[in-house]
Amino acid sequence: MRNGDVSFWYADIGLPAPRAPLDGDLAADVCIIGAGYTGLWAAWYLKALDPGLNIVVLDREFAGFGASGRNGGWLSGEFAWSREKYLAGSSRTAVQAMIGAMKATVQEVIAVCEAEGIEADIIRTDELKVAVNAAQMARARAVQAVRAGWGEASEVIGAGALAGRLRVAGALGALVIPGCARVQPAKLVRGLARAVEARGVRIYEGTAVLSYGPGAVVTDRGVVKAPVILRGTEGFTAGLPGLEREWLAMNSAQVVTEVLSDGLWEQIGWSGAELMGDEAHGYCYAQRTREGRIAMGGRGVPYRYGSATDIRGATQAATVRQLVAILHRHFPMLRGVGIDHAWCGTLAVPRDWCATVGFDAATGLGFAGGYVGVGVSTSNLAGRTLAELALGRVTERTGLPWVNRAVRRWEGEPWRWLGVQGMYRAFGIADRMEDRGGGDSWIAKGANWVMGR
Repeated sequence: MRNGDVSFWYADIGLPAPRAPLDGDLAADVCIIGAGYTGLWAAWYLKALDPGLNIVVLDREFAGFGASGRNGGWLSGEFAWSREKYLAGSSRTAVQAMIGAMKATVQEVIAVCEAEGIEADIIRTDELKVAVNAAQMARARAVQAVRAGWGEASEVIGAGALAGRLRVAGALGALVIPGCARVQPAKLVRGLARAVEARGVRIYEGTAVLSYGPGAVVTDRGVVKAPVILRGTEGFTAGLPGLEREWLAMNSAQVVTEVLSDGLWEQIGWSGAELMGDEAHGYCYAQRTREGRIAMGGRGVPYRYGSATDIRGATQAATVRQLVAILHRHFPMLRGVGIDHAWCGTLAVPRDWCATVGFDAATGLGFAGGYVGVGVSTSNLAGRTLAELALGRVTERTGLPWVNRAVRRWEGEPWRWLGVQGMYRAFGIADRMEDRGGGDSWIAKGANWVMGR
């Protein structure tokens, strides 16, 4: 089994040939820090709005090295937020617009891929959030009722209907959310990088940003001067000076099986390539890959002290065991099937667990992130919004309630570490209680409240 090497998605297609690093000082109209989905989408829309812009993108490693090339491949149209939290500072109409804008990202990403010839194994499908006990089924119904109140499409199906699509051991049913798509994330980010380069955007890799402020980005390779500087560093943000408490660097890990036989797929189903998750508090996420594997993800070791990040995707043996246990619990027929690859990545969590986009016209500084693990779709809307804000455009996106929304910073260590560890321990206890027949656990609700989730 391979462990790390960035991700299975890169093992699938090969690591990209490195681009040249920055070679001394230069000037640009826009400098973007981070060549992941957020930064590349921002560059894409900036060029669409003003093709003459001189845009530079900087990355410490390579384009798509972070979560953009390691995620679960869910283009879901969902995002990290709370309707109630957004309503506190906005109107129901504005929150409704946010829902619509996010859902539209699925078609937007697909349309760009089709126009640019980006082959990313995209299949339009549904999300299935599977329930395996009564408490989980009750949560599925509760979520469906809330979504219905906001006009968001979804339905709860029973065990029989679920088995017709995907056979999960002990499943009582599932919440079905339509309008999603499965993607191969590394193919998407690599194709997007090529597309922005074709429009004249310069991407410099192997270039570490040491600090930045109004008008200048200081790197280990030189200084980039630009009136507009946009940060798209997501889970690596805590590594920048002064931003250690901005967002918490949460870890998420995945394993992928060997290619399954036709006989196993006949037992499992999954012919629609649905995005599969569950209603557990310590939830999982999975997809059926292009070539017939199952990629299964979850939190594993959720947080490293001081927001430390992994080394090129390598994850712990204990995390691998946890993910394999989840895989076997949901699909017991896979016991004995080999695991080909394990890896992990880092995602950003704001203190209120709600994604944000910000831009200060006075300083020219902007940022986007805090996607809490659903960044494939969120980053598209974020990058598009950042581009419009940076150019002073007023659109239906620049007034959405996540724009310039103030979020307090995380506590310092050791409180962050203790809080996250405590929350996930509580989730584990809650899930075990619910598996034994308990109702929706007050322990999990309490942990969520303490952590601001």
